[in-house]
Amino acid sequence: MQSEHGKDQPGKPNGSSEKRSLDRDHLDTQCPDLETRNLTYHFPNGVKGLCQVNVSFYRGEFVLLAGRNGSGKTLLARHLVGLLRPTEGSVFFRGAPLHSCLDKARQKVGLVFQDADSQIIGQTIEEELRFGPENLGLPEEEIQRRIESVIHLLGLEHNLLTPPDRLSGGEKRRLSIGGILTLQPELLILDEPFANLDYPGIVSVLRLLLHLKEKGTGIVLITHELEKALAHTDRLVIMEQGRIVEDGPTQAIAPRAGQYGLHPLDFSRTPLETCTWLPR
Repeated sequence: MQSEHGKDQPGKPNGSSEKRSLDRDHLDTQCPDLETRNLTYHFPNGVKGLCQVNVSFYRGEFVLLAGRNGSGKTLLARHLVGLLRPTEGSVFFRGAPLHSCLDKARQKVGLVFQDADSQIIGQTIEEELRFGPENLGLPEEEIQRRIESVIHLLGLEHNLLTPPDRLSGGEKRRLSIGGILTLQPELLILDEPFANLDYPGIVSVLRLLLHLKEKGTGIVLITHELEKALAHTDRLVIMEQGRIVEDGPTQAIAPRAGQYGLHPLDFSRTPLETCTWLPR
């Protein structure tokens, strides 16, 4: 369903399976923003955390990266932003080895950690939003412009001097996303952003992600709770024991999710468009 502005209404999927397939074909002709090739990682004790992972992510695409706890999702995310180095294989940013352009990549790709408190370092909302642009050495006028743009998007414009510890769980999560948005990333990776949030908090974060996608930001949403956001995704990637076991259009992959310890979805009983926590 289209809104009066021509955008998809919240709570509705963002296109038919046919449209998703066509979009996928188009994306495959582009250079991915992030790509792993035979990515393998061994922990210091020798245990293999990732094994021969080959996956790509593109701007403008909403990908749900799923898998049971311990499947390697967070480990993969940390490799995608250079927080870990592969034991074998490589990570590429727009065709170049990630380690050769890490500073540039981190300005274009943002990672939001599962624990918002561990990511927020500012003493006020304004300090938190200033931190990234100031580290880039941007002029004060540009810093203020970015803060004003992001604070309105977060819905926190009346609370710039509020300490983050006075915010609700949903507000903290939005602020942690906002701290990344002031860097103007083109691809945003979020690790379990709905964890420990109540229903209003989940809805507020999900609405924010859909707004970012409409503006062209690529979203990689890491979660094992498919029912909260699946309706809005273009693609579903499933991990199991450090490997990519499924990767394709959401409509095609989701019915097999139950094989990997995820919530089984029978689209004959549960239509894809109902797999969202947004009110309809």
